[in-house]
Amino acid sequence: MATEIERKFLLADERWRQAIVRSERIAQGYLVGARALHQGQARASVRVRRAGERAWLNVKSATLGIERAEFEYPVPLEDAQAMLASLCDGVLEKIRHYVEVEGTVFEVDEFLGDNVGLVVAEVELPAADAAFPRPAWLGREVSALARYYNVNLVAHPFARWSDAERAAADGEPPCC
Repeated sequence: MATEIERKFLLADERWRQAIVRSERIAQGYLVGARALHQGQARASVRVRRAGERAWLNVKSATLGIERAEFEYPVPLEDAQAMLASLCDGVLEKIRHYVEVEGTVFEVDEFLGDNVGLVVAEVELPAADAAFPRPAWLGREVSALARYYNVNLVAHPFARWSDAERAAADGEPPCC
């Protein structure tokens, strides 16, 4: 079984931009997504993703935390475009920046559309307890907070977060 070990962080500042190695625009939609997961009707999310001239299906277990089952399969670009256009309840778009720090690659997702303003960094690790660099721009960890999962950003985008949710995203306690 394929396992993804990934930690997710908010960003403290913009210094990460100085270490961008490359960037690509990504569009993804969920064939089985947030609604089914929240209603207890699915144990996994199933998404289609397009990045440049590549496309693939991804199946990921619906569990919180840094370690989850994940499977990926390439699909023809035309098929992915058709699925995104007709089978998904919404399409999440982002620019993924690959940022290298001390030999470790962080994927910094800068969200677009209804999620504009949200920027998160992810780092994939070989083991749950693996060491990794902690650059000064790396902010608060949000790996276990479901609202930051892409599948949830389709159903409840950043633009619709309450003031309390936005304050929590900024690392501040809600004011009221």
